[in-house]
Amino acid sequence: MGWYGMGTGMGWGWGWVFGLLVIAGLALLVLVLVRVVGGGVQKSGRRGAQERGSSAAEASLAERYARGEIDTAEYTERLRHLRGD
Repeated sequence: MGWYGMGTGMGWGWGWVFGLLVIAGLALLVLVLVRVVGGGVQKSGRRGAQERGSSAAEASLAERYARGEIDTAEYTERLRHLRGD
């Protein structure tokens, strides 16, 4: 057998590590492509801006309620309107 048998054994021993790295890299690539193509990542940032605007409006409404500028009925009505209920 000589050198040929030992070379094959060493290659097979580290070959599975390389194979796992290739599979993990391909899985990561597929995941990124699915998120970008499927709309999981939004480049415009519109969704985040809407969520921040809504929470800012709710916080402002809560502050007005805490200061006593509006009563409970008006607070709950406006809060429902902001949340789209």
